[in-house]
Amino acid sequence: MSNDGNIFHPGYLLVKGDRIGAIGEGAAPAEIRASSDTIIDASRMAVIPGMVNSHTHLFQTFIRGLADDKPLLDWLKSCIWLVSQHMTSKECEIAGMVGMIENLRSGATSVIDHQYIHADPMNDDGVVRAAKETGIRLLLARGWADMNYHHTLMETPERIISETTRLYETYHGKENGRVRIEFGPLIPWGCSDEMMMKTYDLARQWGVGTHIHVAETREEVDMNLESRGKRHVEWLGDLGVLGPDVQLVHSVWLDDAELDLIAKSGAVVVHCPVSNMYLASGAARIKEMVNRGIPVALASDGPGSNNNQDMMEVLKTTALLAKVSTLDAMALYPETVLRMACRGGACAFGQPESIGSLEIGKKADLVLIDLDSPFAMPVHNPLSAIVYNLSCGAVDTVLVDGQILMRDKKVLILDEKALLEEARSVCKKLFQRAGVITQYS
Repeated sequence: MSNDGNIFHPGYLLVKGDRIGAIGEGAAPAEIRASSDTIIDASRMAVIPGMVNSHTHLFQTFIRGLADDKPLLDWLKSCIWLVSQHMTSKECEIAGMVGMIENLRSGATSVIDHQYIHADPMNDDGVVRAAKETGIRLLLARGWADMNYHHTLMETPERIISETTRLYETYHGKENGRVRIEFGPLIPWGCSDEMMMKTYDLARQWGVGTHIHVAETREEVDMNLESRGKRHVEWLGDLGVLGPDVQLVHSVWLDDAELDLIAKSGAVVVHCPVSNMYLASGAARIKEMVNRGIPVALASDGPGSNNNQDMMEVLKTTALLAKVSTLDAMALYPETVLRMACRGGACAFGQPESIGSLEIGKKADLVLIDLDSPFAMPVHNPLSAIVYNLSCGAVDTVLVDGQILMRDKKVLILDEKALLEEARSVCKKLFQRAGVITQYS
């Protein structure tokens, strides 16, 4: 499948170093085959750009399932605040590695991790180490709140600036460009006007983005109306914190004026359909956003409110939620949904020139999906099969930066079984410190 939506059947693709060197229809030319070190037979497979999971909280890998069946604010108090204040850098690293492998197994080659727990000041470094170990492409949105949040998770303005600066200077652009840093203001009710403007100005100086939860629940919008007299996007617009470098996560409870502001600014909406359903937050107006030309990216959200990182599931849920919420069976088509996960995700990641589509010169972040399955047969339309039929179990091979991280459904970059054993041990010790007792842990 090429960038313009054409499906090459058959087709070939050459990986040269960390880039796509050639792509075309028909069999690979003899000179390409003769000069290749490795040839992967992708017969009966679809080759797509690696998807971008445009919003997650990887530390939550260890706390999924602890607070099912609760709305957002109750979920935060009974689960997130309880455990996260005890997490160390090593625990964030191991939780991150498990979550990253889960992303790779579901076809996501890039993740934006909104990492906002800093009881251990080196927690962010743990996530970066996880990205190095797993080979995934990481945009670390260094989260912060400077008011109205749990006392163990709030920070002073000085610490927010100094720690994000340290991360940017230490890691941004490292690992052949796979690791990037940006600012991640947590939520409107946890962020002061002054720090929003200060961090956005600094982000623009650095040439990086700003990543924030927006209008996830009706209750949060009402809180902002009461405290500031403005809706979330209206508030951001008045502060001057809107633009193509801003990722607006959730964006469920928006009015028409806010949609107009987003469309005019070029900001990217990050849609988290499974999480929005899990927490009963609502259904974002995705069809209207697409019609207005608003860039939309897709995400799983954190494992604590999903409860997985399965981007294949996100594809289908995106399409179906749009249909049922508008009572329009044609609300979103498979090609639109897949483009959100790839091209939309590349925009959210801040690298539309490098990832998100199959084009010569772009990064060789590739996913091979097995179509030879009873779940898909017969394949009349491969895009339909990917979005509506298949699950993460169909992801066969994954490349990031031209490196084969998974092949024949086996993770190659690390010992997956050993990682899971270590994760179980580390998680058990965390729960003991946090005073959390579960029947099966």
